[in-house]
Amino acid sequence: MRFDRHHIVRLDPERWPEVLAGHAEARRMPMVVEWVSAGRPLIVRRPLFEDVRDHVPLGLPLPPSHGKQRLSFIVPSDALLSIEPPPLLADARIAAPDGWQDAIDAVVALDPATRCFGGLAWAYLTGLSYLTATSDLDLLWRVHCAGDVERLLPALAAIAAAAPMRIDGEMVAPAGLAIQWQEWRGDAADLLAKTADGNRLVRRDAVFA
Repeated sequence: MRFDRHHIVRLDPERWPEVLAGHAEARRMPMVVEWVSAGRPLIVRRPLFEDVRDHVPLGLPLPPSHGKQRLSFIVPSDALLSIEPPPLLADARIAAPDGWQDAIDAVVALDPATRCFGGLAWAYLTGLSYLTATSDLDLLWRVHCAGDVERLLPALAAIAAAAPMRIDGEMVAPAGLAIQWQEWRGDAADLLAKTADGNRLVRRDAVFA
């Protein structure tokens, strides 16, 4: 099974204590101990050097009220109940501040398949308070060719210029290369791409090769 960055994972609550057994810090946090039984998910993260083979690397970002800590776990694959893409922006908008709604409307009109991650996604998925006055709107677009990028960029730039919050996000090519949308706006021959196992420079003309 392929585990992409930003994908949302739900675990078997009966297996969560075994996962926590190797994480002393997490066991001292009541919110984390109750996290899975409360129906809250974790997120796929990049693997670390010390991660165990045949386990899935997951992350749990706590809300700002709990120090905005990012906890890392490795979970046996058979403890997973489901894995799904990050939420659609059109769905998660109910957790966004009123002041964000016009910008969200514009992005959804541009591409209804836009997904979100970061604070808005976690507020929507958990019902907890993740957004602050300085939060970004983190978005994700699946692009299949250079034409998709060229169609999205001018409109995104206009929406971002008028938005009350910073709009960040990644355009993800079929090969899994995730490139910041503003990275595309320059004229550099090489672009910084994020992948499941790290960052690397890729030639602009090779992203969709």
